[in-house]
Amino acid sequence: MLRHTFCHMPGISLGRERGLWESGAHTWDHFDGQGVPAHLARVSRRVRPHIDESRTRLGRGDSRYFADLLPVNQHWRLFRDFRHTVAYLDIETTGLYPGEGCVTTIALYDGRKIRHYVQGENLREFGDDVRGYGLVVTYNGKCFDLPFIERALGVRVAAPHIDLRYVLAGLGYRGGLKGCERQLGIARGGLEGVDGYTAVLLWQEYLRRDDRKALETLLAYNIEDAVNLERLMVAAYNMKLRETPFYGDCLLPEPGAPPIPFRADMDTLRRLVRGHV
Repeated sequence: MLRHTFCHMPGISLGRERGLWESGAHTWDHFDGQGVPAHLARVSRRVRPHIDESRTRLGRGDSRYFADLLPVNQHWRLFRDFRHTVAYLDIETTGLYPGEGCVTTIALYDGRKIRHYVQGENLREFGDDVRGYGLVVTYNGKCFDLPFIERALGVRVAAPHIDLRYVLAGLGYRGGLKGCERQLGIARGGLEGVDGYTAVLLWQEYLRRDDRKALETLLAYNIEDAVNLERLMVAAYNMKLRETPFYGDCLLPEPGAPPIPFRADMDTLRRLVRGHV
């Protein structure tokens, strides 16, 4: 999608970009050589230096260059070109704010490998690991996950960020992560009824009894949140492409679901929920 993008260049608004597309200038290549139509000659002189710079930055894998120049609501365009360096991120906590709670677990998925982090075990490794990615995808991470991580752990996630809460809301999908999953037909493998409150109960049970089943259930839930972000991201990306004149050439196939390394213990879940009704 970035090779179809002009709105990160000076003087090219989203409306002007749409006009370029409608005139047939669908990619940067349209402005190569000497065959640029006369009615685009002026804009060609303006954008050519920025096209050259964009090609160089894309070749270097410089996601930050594009993120800094694109409108925030257009950061979804980064996804296809930087998918190889994306991290889908989700956290569980014991409260809504760092001052009244802590990060209990973090799930990090890059489309190939699942990483998980647990308070009191390996949580401090998260900072080094997340620095290896060039793009981060969350749901509501702008308001919750990333500020919480920074305040509670002292880790600033510096990579460009796509927050699916806002991308999906712009497409008409609201109701939180689980609500968007349901609307888009993404199943949860038996964990549909688990939410952030249940996650706190699982953590408390783990601490109180050293109950590994409770911890593994929490990790299964946390990892499923992160894994499902990939499917949501691909769905949102494809829907955004339908707003362009070239969407048929850029659609992405739906990704498969990786095996989750932990199993939720349904007896533990039922016991905890019954005890707090």
